[in-house]
Amino acid sequence: MTSVKAMRLLTLDEVAEMLRKSPAQVRWMRHQKTGPQAARLAGRLLWREQDVIDWVNAAFEAEAIK
Repeated sequence: MTSVKAMRLLTLDEVAEMLRKSPAQVRWMRHQKTGPQAARLAGRLLWREQDVIDWVNAAFEAEAIK
């Protein structure tokens, strides 16, 4: 059986604050599949904090390559 490491789960409002976007913009990014990965857990839409951080880092790395 695979175990899950302890991680911080973020709500829509917390992700929006981290990305300096409105909650509506984050929802649109999710709809367009252009934002960090999220999942529904117990009926709530949540993001792993590390996934958001990795998504931001990847965006900066992609800009550095240009």
